[in-house]
Amino acid sequence: MDMDQLKRQAAARALEEVRDGMQLGLGTGSTAKHFVELLGERVRAGLKVIGVPTSEATRADAERCGVPLTTLDDVDHLDLTVDGADEIDPAFNLIKGGGGALLREKIVAAASDRMIVIADDSKWVATLGRFPLPVEVIPFGFGATRRAIEKAFADCGVSGQMAVRKAKDGHVFVTDGGHWIVDAHLGRIEDPPRLAKALSRIPGVVEHGLFIGLAGTVVLAGGGGIRVIERR
Repeated sequence: MDMDQLKRQAAARALEEVRDGMQLGLGTGSTAKHFVELLGERVRAGLKVIGVPTSEATRADAERCGVPLTTLDDVDHLDLTVDGADEIDPAFNLIKGGGGALLREKIVAAASDRMIVIADDSKWVATLGRFPLPVEVIPFGFGATRRAIEKAFADCGVSGQMAVRKAKDGHVFVTDGGHWIVDAHLGRIEDPPRLAKALSRIPGVVEHGLFIGLAGTVVLAGGGGIRVIERR
């Protein structure tokens, strides 16, 4: 079974948690795209839900699949968010943002009663950090912000190369919010909550890809089938 089939299996299992009348956060990325497509099939069969997309790409996918959409300005909470992750550790800390939508993803997840993370089982790791940590920054004053990020890394006992993310055309990648992303290749993050707090204190950092205390359920698809892990 290839990786894409595994992702679709995880998405299908998460879809079992969706009930009629739910307000849903719709994640971004290749695994979340499968969820949106499968959700669209259920909507066309009569399921009544409404979704809040976490990116313009997800908005386009949802519209194409016939999923009704709203915004967080028009609903007071979300029942459930389903999203992927780039890495998940046993404490349910996540690295997200490989697709560049980490700010909106975190806003939507924080507004939800529950978050289900769907992934292939290669994303389950003992320690976060092999996947580069995205840090979303304001372009203004970038040099000062970069130095502050480096200091935060040093204070938290991590280090590694940082690079401003580039788009496919070679220009700087710009998020839906108009910001840049710095990808930090840290190798190992021994204390994700501490690093998350340190990065959040930097004025030029809009958001970072450490999702702490947000995921409640992880659905992993692998060669041995589906594993559903609940946070204690």
